[in-house]
Amino acid sequence: MQLQSPLINTIIKTMTIISKDIVKAIEILNNDDVVAIPTETVYGLAGNIYSEKAIKKIFQVKQRPLFNPLIVHIHSIKKIHDIVSEFPDKAEILANAFWPGPLTLILKKKSNIPDLITGGKDTVAVRIPNHPITLSLLKQLSFPLAAPSANPFNRISPTSSLHVEDYFKNTISMVLEGGECKNGIESTIIGFENNEPVLYRLGSISIEDIINVIGQIKIKNNKEIAPNAPGMLAKHYAPKTKTYLVNDVENFVKNYQNKKIGILRFSEDIHSINVVHVEILSKTGDLKEAASRLYNSLHKLDNLNLDMIVAEIVPDFGLGKSINDRLERATK
Repeated sequence: MQLQSPLINTIIKTMTIISKDIVKAIEILNNDDVVAIPTETVYGLAGNIYSEKAIKKIFQVKQRPLFNPLIVHIHSIKKIHDIVSEFPDKAEILANAFWPGPLTLILKKKSNIPDLITGGKDTVAVRIPNHPITLSLLKQLSFPLAAPSANPFNRISPTSSLHVEDYFKNTISMVLEGGECKNGIESTIIGFENNEPVLYRLGSISIEDIINVIGQIKIKNNKEIAPNAPGMLAKHYAPKTKTYLVNDVENFVKNYQNKKIGILRFSEDIHSINVVHVEILSKTGDLKEAASRLYNSLHKLDNLNLDMIVAEIVPDFGLGKSINDRLERATK
């Protein structure tokens, strides 16, 4: 099945309400509309996977190409067999180890899963989010939710309800308030080729943690045409402001004395006459804290009307690999 990028039609304008009212969220979702929901990774823009109207609205609101598959969210591992036709042994091991949590599995789909969800592929992305509000919501619905990140295509992912409201204040009716996202970057995505695991997206679970559970794993996390999973495109997670990723921030900014510059550093401050603001991801050098602060820091810098953002490459191990992956895609 060949799916083309959507031509975005006029979307009826509404006023976004940030609310903790799960009953209202259920009503909206049951009426084939969309709601932004919190997860431990980022906020998602959610709709009934079996509602063509809701899923088309997700693509329209996000301006997301139809070839880019969505992630299905369920509340229990028992529900996996409603979604997939095959559940390889290593997939089950991973699910038992990391669900609920920031792991997405790409598995052979059942025939009832719409092609609109899967980018026309015979596989479907599925996970159990680790957020009490969204788990409660999913338990009260009669259908799973498709929920890509609640941001316009290629822009910085949202880690607070206010980020979502800033993006979609006139196009969605509700953000379900769930506080700041504790992990701060998207789920790790793993698929299977010949029943062997393949990592398609670096995320909130490190490669090292995956290897500790199932052994060595292939990495295939870049694909521009018909990607296997979300987050594989070269340009993604990007600020509006021109952004650079460098090893030596201090030497780099010396070449731009007449520019208003914002800095994203791992653990140390910087003092330069043309630096307007510095965001430090973790003063203690904690990669988990750095990951949790990444998108919020980029949002802050992107709202300062800067000429450029200069980001520092973080130590490239553990969650540092996931952080660097996001920064590399943000600077394409």
